Amino acid sequence: MADNKDLVLKIENVGKDYMLGAVTGDTLKDALRLRVHRAKNKQVDNATLHNRFFSALDDVSFEIQRGECVGIIGSNGAGKSTLLKLISRITTPSRGRISIDGKVASMLEVGTGFHPELTGRENIYLNGSILGMKKEEIDEKIDSIISFSECQDFIDTPVKRYSSGMYVKLAFSVAAHLDADIMIMDEVLAVGDVKFQHKCLNKMKEIAKNEGRTVLYVSHNMDTVSTLCDRCLVLSQGHLVFDGPVDEAIRLYNGAEVKTNTTADFAKYIRPGWLQRDDIRLTWAEYVNSDVQEISKDTLQICFKYKCNKAVSGVGIRVELMDEKVERPFATQVFYDIANGNAGDTGEFSVCVDLSKIVNGNYKTFYTLFTLSPYDDGIDLDCVSGLGININRPHKEGNLKWRQNSWGNVRL
Repeated sequence: MADNKDLVLKIENVGKDYMLGAVTGDTLKDALRLRVHRAKNKQVDNATLHNRFFSALDDVSFEIQRGECVGIIGSNGAGKSTLLKLISRITTPSRGRISIDGKVASMLEVGTGFHPELTGRENIYLNGSILGMKKEEIDEKIDSIISFSECQDFIDTPVKRYSSGMYVKLAFSVAAHLDADIMIMDEVLAVGDVKFQHKCLNKMKEIAKNEGRTVLYVSHNMDTVSTLCDRCLVLSQGHLVFDGPVDEAIRLYNGAEVKTNTTADFAKYIRPGWLQRDDIRLTWAEYVNSDVQEISKDTLQICFKYKCNKAVSGVGIRVELMDEKVERPFATQVFYDIANGNAGDTGEFSVCVDLSKIVNGNYKTFYTLFTLSPYDDGIDLDCVSGLGININRPHKEGNLKWRQNSWGNVRL
């Protein structure tokens, strides 16, 4: 990156693959057991012996200049945290190249980089040393770090006794005040109180503007993204789908970009870790008779495709709507007996979602397959983040047309 002195980060065709269902022989007993089961083509400890891969990131490329505040947004499983781990050098890319000009300070999880047995003060010096700072340099900044963290009364207490909020306050203060060229924040500020969150946002804007440091910020809170960032990346299923102005990125994330994404391919979608079984997987979703995401009717028909990994019968689906500003579903519709088949079978089904009581606005959807068997107690079999919806329709009462402009999501 010597040809551009302002270029601090360059990502070139980066991909990261993870192996699913790998069983390793860490002991002689495991190795013998693995060999026997391979010969019988069976499973070991609920993990398949045929190694499968999924791409957490695929062919991602972008450049970031010194002093930029860049937001990175996307649904759960989009690849945001994986990207930050690659930039932080916690893991290495499977392909592609990452070039960094400077030091990186990151907050990826609460307590990351802190030794629980050391005091807050000792951890400040530890983190400074990791960044290559001398003790004299840390001495000059330590009073500012402690003051900003609001942990003065506990700074000589082992951090294992800190609350999660105290952890975040001290960790952010360390990252913000020590000499790092790139500062990475991954949603951890949500642990702190609102007052401290605003304090952190102002500090990040200050260090970017006055000190020329780069900030990479991941959050599901679009208000903080729009407040802090002047550029935004949108990730979807491991791909970089947008790089540009923040307001456009947020509209795309919330499903308001009406001329795109009327279909969704779930073949490579990273499923949440809490799913207990993988008997069946959704592979495709598509709006029927709709070329855009903007909906002007009271119903929406969605066509799904699926593949059976095992013999299944009696499967239902939940279609959930989530408001762009609220991180929880507010409306759920359930459809029963939509899929069945033997291992390897594929099929499709359609559902008609009732939107008549939903007010105009931008919404995200989630699709969950679950078993109807009374013996399985409604276990979830698959869960994916679905297509966005922009509901925009005039309502009629007699000869009167009116457009909704009201509080809440449901019209009573």
